[in-house]
Amino acid sequence: MSWTDERVELLKKMWGEGQSASQIAKELGGVTRNAVIGKVHRLGLSNRNSGGSAKAAEPKEKPAPAAAAPKPEQKPKPQPKTEPARPASVAPAASGDAPRTLPARKQIIPAGQPLPPQPSANEISPEALAKVNEVEKKAKKLSLMDLTERTCKWPVGDPATEEFWFCGLPSQQGKPYCEAHVGVAFQPMSSRRDRRR
Repeated sequence: MSWTDERVELLKKMWGEGQSASQIAKELGGVTRNAVIGKVHRLGLSNRNSGGSAKAAEPKEKPAPAAAAPKPEQKPKPQPKTEPARPASVAPAASGDAPRTLPARKQIIPAGQPLPPQPSANEISPEALAKVNEVEKKAKKLSLMDLTERTCKWPVGDPATEEFWFCGLPSQQGKPYCEAHVGVAFQPMSSRRDRRR
């Protein structure tokens, strides 16, 4: 369907008479209500005159009650003053105090950015490292696509190289790693504190 000059004129006439978009679409045929609304907006006809509509010209069935008084115009309420926005990390403090800092949110590292520093080898007990070295000699060296729920997902090597692989040995129940890698990954807080001293 194309908008011919005749169809556009009929649309303008019916819109000016107060016809709905559905009624106009039905009269024109081959066009949807939404197409009529879109054309009305493109033609700049979206504001209707309330006095010129066909419905306003028709007599009302029931006269309005005489006791009804027109409603007074409502004045806009004054908006409360707002303080300028603060950074998310600063909380309002009591009067006279310096602003206090809120705990930082967990930082999301975008793809391609380097990861934060990982625990160094001197933070892991020598026994656990020896056990990991022994286990990695027996590892199945699986690729990402070969991993299952029951295989150790401990990564070994640089992901950007061909020598990168995952352990692949049977994982502990409820954990993503095998026994040796669980010993490295999940350490009690007290033992980590003691090694730092």
